[in-house]
Amino acid sequence: MTFTVVTVLHQSAPELPRLLRSIDAHLDPRPQIVAVDSGSTDGGADLAREAGAEVVVLEGNPGFGVATNAGVQRARHQVTALLNPDCELPDDSLAELATRAAAADALLVPRLLNPDGSPQRSAHPLPGRPAALLRAVLPAPVLPQPHLARRTRVVGWAIAACLVARTELLRRLGPFDPDAFLFYEDLDLCLRARQAGVPTVLHPDVRVRHLGGRSTERAFGAEPFELQARRRREVIGARLGQAALRVDDAAQALTFGLRAAVGRDRARNVAALKALRTAHRLTPAGQQDTRTG
Repeated sequence: MTFTVVTVLHQSAPELPRLLRSIDAHLDPRPQIVAVDSGSTDGGADLAREAGAEVVVLEGNPGFGVATNAGVQRARHQVTALLNPDCELPDDSLAELATRAAAADALLVPRLLNPDGSPQRSAHPLPGRPAALLRAVLPAPVLPQPHLARRTRVVGWAIAACLVARTELLRRLGPFDPDAFLFYEDLDLCLRARQAGVPTVLHPDVRVRHLGGRSTERAFGAEPFELQARRRREVIGARLGQAALRVDDAAQALTFGLRAAVGRDRARNVAALKALRTAHRLTPAGQQDTRTG
């Protein structure tokens, strides 16, 4: 079936050609491609235009959510795939996911793969549950890992580097919060969808390679731990409430602290733990936004 691909560009010129080549190699008929450029200065919009994409150029950089929403508004087909420019299609299975999405009142996601072909930790359980504390302290193989599921299953939330749904459903959901500039838009989307009775469903037989974090690395120069911690807390507090936020804070702290203690990527986990403490100090749990819509 024919569907729409929406991709948001922000200094994405190095990765974009690989995505576009993979679309041409594996998807026939070619989908409508809408590329929304959000404040780039690297010529990515020109690359997209030369490849036949419909390009929307936004002034300045209003954020990933605003840019994605603008792209979805341009979609001409029943189904839209949100696809990051640092993704690559290894085969034609995205078309099959689009076909399934046409018949589903759900957000569908594929298994994301790291560049080396290993499964990316892209699908997650619902945060803020007591099981999250167990996941933080027990070895990974002890508890089921959603991203390693072999069969189609509902997950709590998923990274939206590739997310497919009916266009009408995406528009009804937003899909993203326009007031959120960056980070955890996908968590917020999946939690809002869940509140509306719309599940997020992993289809592990559909696979997409994802490099991950390239444009944000260029923008921030390093991982923006404090912004990420603050955004995660905002989303969970707003969508799941204060009890869930306290559990998630504890689970995150345990995860980062225990990994650092055993020397697992110590510098990164220490930085993430410090950022979490700073975010908690600046906005205690009781002061989190408690919106539910």
